[in-house]
Amino acid sequence: MVVSQAGAPAVVARDVCKEYPLGDVTVHALRGINLDLPTGKFVVLLGPSGSGKTTLLNLAGGLDVPSRGELYALGERLTDMSQKQLTHYRRELVGFVFQMFNLVPTLTALENLLLIEQLVGGSGLSEKLLADVGLAPQRDHLPAQLSGGEQQRVAIARALVKRPKLLLADEPTGALDAKTGQDVLSLLWRETRERGMTVLMVTHNSAFAQMGDIVVRLRDGVIAEVEPGEARDPHEIEV
Repeated sequence: MVVSQAGAPAVVARDVCKEYPLGDVTVHALRGINLDLPTGKFVVLLGPSGSGKTTLLNLAGGLDVPSRGELYALGERLTDMSQKQLTHYRRELVGFVFQMFNLVPTLTALENLLLIEQLVGGSGLSEKLLADVGLAPQRDHLPAQLSGGEQQRVAIARALVKRPKLLLADEPTGALDAKTGQDVLSLLWRETRERGMTVLMVTHNSAFAQMGDIVVRLRDGVIAEVEPGEARDPHEIEV
């Protein structure tokens, strides 16, 4: 299968399975996933705990590999990549936003972005992105001097600084209160739309499904439903 042509899907899964040994038991995290996600869309992965959402996100990000099946992302066949190739894929093409902010505690907000810039060869966007997320006045603050919402905004700016083609967000508001979470998601929604990248966001909050162009519902490791979303700014969503 060739998926590197112009207009190709951002993520393609064919009979993808992921299994984990747990003592004498095998845990089937994903069971034969088939999926085609178009480029430049905001995709929400929805489902209860244990449904396979984060596992699918980790596979798309090259953080893990399928047990069986074929997986392509951004024209790359991830299934047979070496660890070195997967590291290059993650560094050059993918941005990550996690529930826990994972900022370097001894670096300022700006330095957290500059560190990523240095790793990818320098985009020159750090100061602009920090201003874009409303944190220019806090550029010299350490993470401990920032609120949870401010830290997550730094994390979003850090994910964007390398201009990724694919952005993966795993429960990005899980550690935030409802209002701050809504603010952070609105920022993420607007920033990613303006930059034209493909976004996969995991959430268990069904209200936030409304912000997606596409909603993928998982249950017990299988895709229960794929449906169009409403593409609404999270500030317009009642949570």
